Amino acid sequence: MEHLLATWIVRIWQNRRLDQYAPAWDPGGRHSPNTLFVTAAARDGIALQIPDASLYHRLLPAHFVKIHGRRGVKIGGLWYGGDDPVLSELRLFPSSRSGRHRDKWVVHRDPRDCRQAFIELAGQWHTLPWNGLPTGEDVLAFSDARVQQVLREAARAGLTPRDDTELLPVLLDLIGARSPVDSWPSQMTKAERTERAREVARARAAERDRRAPAGPTPLPVTPRPAELVRQNQQAVDAERRRRREAAVAAPLVSPPRLGDGLREHSLFTLPDADDETGSVSQPVQEGSQ
Repeated sequence: MEHLLATWIVRIWQNRRLDQYAPAWDPGGRHSPNTLFVTAAARDGIALQIPDASLYHRLLPAHFVKIHGRRGVKIGGLWYGGDDPVLSELRLFPSSRSGRHRDKWVVHRDPRDCRQAFIELAGQWHTLPWNGLPTGEDVLAFSDARVQQVLREAARAGLTPRDDTELLPVLLDLIGARSPVDSWPSQMTKAERTERAREVARARAAERDRRAPAGPTPLPVTPRPAELVRQNQQAVDAERRRRREAAVAAPLVSPPRLGDGLREHSLFTLPDADDETGSVSQPVQEGSQ
């Protein structure tokens, strides 16, 4: 459907003739959005911009959440980052966000792969794993639609989990990771196979988008929350200083220190070494009166 819509836009909609909106440099010519794009590209060229590696995280849906003790943050019914040391230290520092999301932190999650969430700290992205993931064991990717299915199945079975690890068996049964022979892909219905194939394809696409570009430069280490607070304060001070300097035409002069006025007018202040050498009279040349 996306390909069909893009084809219609390029072949039909962008090829329509611009009558009253023709360019000023050729008002009587036959022009369309496609011809104007070709003309602009031939005149100025096309500047390709490689997106930053963090663009993937910034485009993910944002969730404004609070940190709840050792459980971490809750997104879409699941808990993330319960044992994460970064969240443990962030609990000591209240969020600087105000307004409708006061005292909340913004966390991003890919709806195609809900095994982890992401939080940005001082320009670096930190991964928050799902609390239900077993240690040292890989779990098949699952989407947000699967999460809602797991929560509905748990509620139908009367399960009230105190930890997300209790939801893991329900998830594995639904995605067919631990299924008997009669539930293998060869025995599944066409609708079930199609649903699972779409989920796997979306997870692979999310992994490709999440993969950092190849390069010798390693990713920097995420700073500690205390350093983040200090960096934020320095950034705010620098922005205020820039606004003050931009508000006046003349450069700002730093005020003198408190003791400078007393030293300047005090009778007991000894002269500097430069003042003593400068006050010595020049020697009289030989033969002069």
